[in-house]
Amino acid sequence: MFRRARRSCGPVVCLSGDFPAIDVEEVTRGRVRLAGLPPADLGQEVDWRADPYGRRSWMLNLHALRWAGGLVAAHERSGDPAPLDRAAALVEDWIRRNPRDRPGTSSWAWAEHAVALRAPVLVCLSEHVDTPLVRDSLREHGRLLADPALYRHGHNHGLDQDIALLVVGVRLGRDAWRDLAVRRMTASAELAIDEEGVLHEQAPRYGHYVHRRLGVALRAIERSGLAVPPRLAARRAALEAYVTHATQPDGRLTPIGDSPADLRPPRFAHAEPPVRVFAAGYVFGRTAWDDPRAAFYSIRFGPGRRLHGHEDHLGVTYHARGRPVLVEGGFHSYERTGYVEWTRSPEAHNVPVVAGARFRPGTATRLTAREEGPSRQVFRLTDDAYGVVRTREVLVEHRRDLMAVLDSVPAGSAVRSLWHFDPSLEVLARRDGVVVLGDGERRVTLLQFAVPQAGPPRPAGGQGVRPGLIATGHLRTAESVTVVSPEAPRLLTLIVPGGTEPLVTVGDGLVTVDGVPVPVPLLGAMGGSQPSER
Repeated sequence: MFRRARRSCGPVVCLSGDFPAIDVEEVTRGRVRLAGLPPADLGQEVDWRADPYGRRSWMLNLHALRWAGGLVAAHERSGDPAPLDRAAALVEDWIRRNPRDRPGTSSWAWAEHAVALRAPVLVCLSEHVDTPLVRDSLREHGRLLADPALYRHGHNHGLDQDIALLVVGVRLGRDAWRDLAVRRMTASAELAIDEEGVLHEQAPRYGHYVHRRLGVALRAIERSGLAVPPRLAARRAALEAYVTHATQPDGRLTPIGDSPADLRPPRFAHAEPPVRVFAAGYVFGRTAWDDPRAAFYSIRFGPGRRLHGHEDHLGVTYHARGRPVLVEGGFHSYERTGYVEWTRSPEAHNVPVVAGARFRPGTATRLTAREEGPSRQVFRLTDDAYGVVRTREVLVEHRRDLMAVLDSVPAGSAVRSLWHFDPSLEVLARRDGVVVLGDGERRVTLLQFAVPQAGPPRPAGGQGVRPGLIATGHLRTAESVTVVSPEAPRLLTLIVPGGTEPLVTVGDGLVTVDGVPVPVPLLGAMGGSQPSER
């Protein structure tokens, strides 16, 4: 909620409604729940260097003090002075025991994001506890937030810095800080969000986060007595198309980049076509809106990895008949572990890997052609991430749910493809060039063919089937199946969901699945192609 000050100096723009929900009694007793981890006993005298779980996110949240801000919000809702007294004691203890640049102070205490998230807590508290200690700390926070050397321009942290500087500037009557925050906010939004609404941080989850935080920012601007810049409002609105297209039929965001697989964004009103290509590097397609059983797929291309992106170019995900089929390694956490590093690597995604070649991180991928019809879409992508040109064609057929993928590299090289299946699926059968997976009556069949330059495709046997570990949410994992193809210069993979195994026939230049033709190569069968802008 937003409240105005009853005291001297500038008004209070309190963002207490944005603080996380807490168990007031538990926090008052010294137990806090942070970063999705079990409660930690901090006691009445907090050790501000405590790190009970060895987690970076936990330490950031401890020093952000938003959990203490929840006590201020509880006081404002109920009028009970006890939560406010405890909040004041916690904040003032933090201020006294965490001076900046003193040896022994936790490095997280004055990390730029901790400062940005903590400053609104101090503003809310200052409406009720307007002491020199709190006011001096507000001034110090304002100076840091205004420092251009510490500002994260075009980053979600920068947006949080701007929101914090705005409310601190209003509270202290520093109009220059207030106005700087709004100017930076607008410039950063135009840098971070393109005209199609794609956030350059390369994870749909951050598109959702920035949309939500911009909503907080716009309300704070209005409560400060300023007009919302139209350019800023326009970039926030543009994000809705990106988030909407990145939302799967089950209501969850596609776990691309640092996007948890269990995140459900709000539903935005839309009048969008079912297939959308975003020039920044995304293809999202579905058979219908607002149908939980719709087919859905995603394909990645575009600029090299940055910020919250993964090395997922040429990677695909696939849903059919209301269930996920192909998934990715996903987002686990921000911790610096081997598993987290793996989730960002090509091997955690459904991609082609050039055998014996070294991967070059940060390589851009181009979408070179596409064909789109109501029941079938085909896309061609290419890059040189392994030092040779690798090309992937993706066909999605909706008359008979299936995804066909043709991977190729020049003569003298070979490619193998990786396929990560939803954790609900287990291997039921294997034979030459075929792997059948299932869950109850559900079946998904993977078929692979070597495609010579002349002559019909032939079954490609020798698939490797190995256990994998998929991140299903923050700090959560599930076992899954990964299928690794044999090596070949040109390799066709069919992913065919259904209740039974499909009937497949092969001819020269054509594979037929339950009567539905799949041309080889995949592109060109629809009579024309449209090159992409990138």
